Amino acid sequence: MKLAEIFEKIVGPNADVQFVAYDGSKAGPPTADVRLEVKSPIAVAYLAQAPGELGLARAYVSGHIDVHGDMYELLNRMWTLTLNDIPLSEKIAAVRALGTKPLLMRVPPPPQEMRRSTLARLGSRHAKQRDAEAIHHHYDVSNQFYEWVLGPSMAYTCAVFPTADATLEEAQYAKFDLVAKKLDLQPGMRLLDIGCGWGGMVIHAAREYGVKALGVTLSRQQAEWAQKAIAEAGLSELAEVRFMDYRDVKESGFDRVSSIGLTEHIGKDNLLSYFSFLYSKLKPGGRLLNHCITRPTGKEKTINKGGFINRYVFPDGELESVGHLVRRMEDTGFEVRHQENLREHYALTLREWCANLDAHWDEAVREVGRGTARVWRLYMAGCVVGFERNKVQLHQILGVKLDRDAQSQMALRPSLDWP
Repeated sequence: MKLAEIFEKIVGPNADVQFVAYDGSKAGPPTADVRLEVKSPIAVAYLAQAPGELGLARAYVSGHIDVHGDMYELLNRMWTLTLNDIPLSEKIAAVRALGTKPLLMRVPPPPQEMRRSTLARLGSRHAKQRDAEAIHHHYDVSNQFYEWVLGPSMAYTCAVFPTADATLEEAQYAKFDLVAKKLDLQPGMRLLDIGCGWGGMVIHAAREYGVKALGVTLSRQQAEWAQKAIAEAGLSELAEVRFMDYRDVKESGFDRVSSIGLTEHIGKDNLLSYFSFLYSKLKPGGRLLNHCITRPTGKEKTINKGGFINRYVFPDGELESVGHLVRRMEDTGFEVRHQENLREHYALTLREWCANLDAHWDEAVREVGRGTARVWRLYMAGCVVGFERNKVQLHQILGVKLDRDAQSQMALRPSLDWP
């Protein structure tokens, strides 16, 4: 049995994907705009070692599988396919037809993969040193690379598109301004922005609202880039970004706290201490805006230890449902005043990032290497499909620390431009 026959049994005869393999076999329509090419037996070896998404990812990242055409289209068309759809007898026949050599071949994962043993040596999940290494793995790739992918805003979080034809820069500005309006930022206030990335929210709060803003990040490259951007914008008296763990922030008495894209790195078991820490940093009447990726229900696993995202993109990342996050905020004292789902906006954001990567593909490969560029191409296109199909969501949750008289210090009906 040729590889193309196995592929056709998995995807069916009507899938609009062309398949070619090193054994000379072909399947699918030759006119298809997407072609999957298996280039060597090592690709089969990766699949034998790790059947499913991890094996496929290893084969693609290492260059033993190529995708010709749009990665999103391939993943979208093959989203529901699974090896479990093949009868056991046909699986056995396929294994026999492949021969023993590729199945017995032991090949190491690509160097872009974060090995479990590497993290285990740094302590238990979400220990400070281990968190620092996980953040370094993903965020300290190259500021130049991020500039190409993210665009001038250097905002690596879900944008908010005021209209479907808005540019990415307009949408990222709208996101930061939505956070600012929900927090009701006013001149002279103090803002703590944890997991601040390249300082987008810190700069926006200082420049647009006259707020004294402190941002913290575990990425040294982010902190250096942000401090330079703050100085160039003439905002050094109002804005600061530090290279440090948010848990080491000593100051307190902040009027507002924003957390935009950090909660995914906290871990389910640490949410109570996380929200308690943020609660302790606020004045009575202070507000927290928590913005993060979520699961659509509480039934899914919070972490897939053997999955592509965990091994290559966000080591130790965990996603909870919005209901679980709201409960934990309430349990630490916050009164939840508003929440909204921006799922479709993240799909649009990721499409823009994918387009940026494609536009700078050759430069990106020279900057970070083909394997790392392929990780990003695969991960972002897969996330577009995930958000479109409601496999993941993005929620903003607004909480307030009530004062002694149980007053929220919020207007009865805030005049805000919320959806």
